[in-house]
Amino acid sequence: MPNNSEGYVKYTALHIPGPAAEDSLLQNLNEIRTRLYDMGLLGVLPGGVGYGNVSIRFKGPEFLISGTGTGADRILGFDKYCLVRAIDIDNNSISSFGPVRASAESMTHGIIYQRLPAVNSVIHIHSRRIFDGMLRDDYSSTLPDAEYGTPEMARAIIKVINDGNGQAEGIIVLAGHDEGVVSYGPTVERTFSLIQKLNDKYGGKTWP
Repeated sequence: MPNNSEGYVKYTALHIPGPAAEDSLLQNLNEIRTRLYDMGLLGVLPGGVGYGNVSIRFKGPEFLISGTGTGADRILGFDKYCLVRAIDIDNNSISSFGPVRASAESMTHGIIYQRLPAVNSVIHIHSRRIFDGMLRDDYSSTLPDAEYGTPEMARAIIKVINDGNGQAEGIIVLAGHDEGVVSYGPTVERTFSLIQKLNDKYGGKTWP
């Protein structure tokens, strides 16, 4: 089960309120998010703190991501997504636009889109069984001292990407972010399929 520090924004948010995106990209992404919710891989803790999020490339390095505080909803309206326009690791800041603020994990998503132009979707989930199994089986991993939502995590992601020779799809266990796993790929469906395989391998639904 995720701990209660999950879901809190740790960066400087430069957010401009605006209308919901009306892009057809969100329809497919939102359906995948609901499937992840039903699998118990994203959602909300009893105390109301959310965990897990999904995103899709919009144009260039910009991407649409489920907003902070949306974990309780099984199905999201498009007004629960925002557009992240830019991330700045050195200044630990994110620029976003939309009806909600960006997810706490936006910097992790953003650095993947920046570094891997062929990636079009990123999914962040939580699962004790998947997390422990990936660490045990030596999957690609960030350093244990890289905490979620920080520049250190973004830099750790860069290292893993570089070690993997910049492949357009992959899955990373976030060793410093208990139960956290990130997958990325050229399509939403392919990114989700990487999670599905791990979920099947390590025992299925774990929470609630």
